[in-house]
Amino acid sequence: MPTPEAPDDDSPGVPGFRTWRGVYVFVFVCFLAVVAALTAFTHWFA
Repeated sequence: MPTPEAPDDDSPGVPGFRTWRGVYVFVFVCFLAVVAALTAFTHWFA
C-alpha cells in the first residue's frame, strides 16, 4: 500500500504567487504604499 507523500515544493497556495518570497515582497510593498499614503495625507490635510 503506497503512502501519500507531501509535495516537494513549498508553494504558498495563493493564486498569482509561486513562492513565499513573492508573497513576502508583495506584502512589504503594500505596507510601504500604506505608509507613504498616510505620510502624504498627513502633510496634505494637517
